[in-house]
Amino acid sequence: MKKVLLIIGDAAEVFDTLYPLYRIREDDFQVVVAGPEKRIYHLVQHDTHPDWDITIESPGYKLAADIAFRDIKPEEYAGIVISGGRAPEYLRYDADLLRAVRYFCDKGRPVASVCHGIEVLATAGVIKGRTVTTVRKCRFDAEVCGANYVDREVVVDDHLVTSRTWHDNHAFMREFMKLLKK
Repeated sequence: MKKVLLIIGDAAEVFDTLYPLYRIREDDFQVVVAGPEKRIYHLVQHDTHPDWDITIESPGYKLAADIAFRDIKPEEYAGIVISGGRAPEYLRYDADLLRAVRYFCDKGRPVASVCHGIEVLATAGVIKGRTVTTVRKCRFDAEVCGANYVDREVVVDDHLVTSRTWHDNHAFMREFMKLLKK
């Protein structure tokens, strides 16, 4: 069974995380959840409110990481999914995670990023010259690191699949699964 990494941390978004987890398993891939440490992480739920200018965040489910970033052997995996939410704001500073992301990009293996996940790709230096999408408030992160930002539900640029938010999960996972099955 081929393995796929799913990257999480505290404040990873529930739908950005659980939809890919189960969608990838549905096609008989083993999903290995990875975090800064092998422990339980607290996911969050994002929603909108007509009186707020920004999303509202509330506690969601908990999810255990199967492996710590430092223990990832990227050559053992067919692809990687970087969940959104606020977790990427601090995950992008983890050298072991960045090493793994660069490996996948260098080898042309499928790399998926939703919402704030683009912050990890930007910090890893793998989006320069690429066309990507992300949640609008992360547009700056993409463009300042040399990417061409477009506002679409999903963008596929070679082995890289990016999406805006969990609202686009249907298109996001459809395109990622196409690359995994090649």
